[in-house]
Amino acid sequence: MSKKLKCTIRRDDLRKMVPLADSTIYEMEKRGEFPKRFNLTSRCVVWDQEEVEAWIEARKTAENVDKTPGPDVRKRKTRPVRQLAAA
Repeated sequence: MSKKLKCTIRRDDLRKMVPLADSTIYEMEKRGEFPKRFNLTSRCVVWDQEEVEAWIEARKTAENVDKTPGPDVRKRKTRPVRQLAAA
């Protein structure tokens, strides 16, 4: 029986895969909404690549993703004026 070698990714590779701020990833990890990082050494933090890829695939099909609502344009007092470019 052979064990499958797990691939890990460091922060730079994670940023390429998931374009979120470090603070956003940290908060999502604390809430259990993102795969947890782990230490290979005292100074090297990594994520399991399979877990991150599975998280990305799940997000593609997720319908309950919290979306920040845009501003209610009906509450604005004036309409923005569009500036024409100088010729």
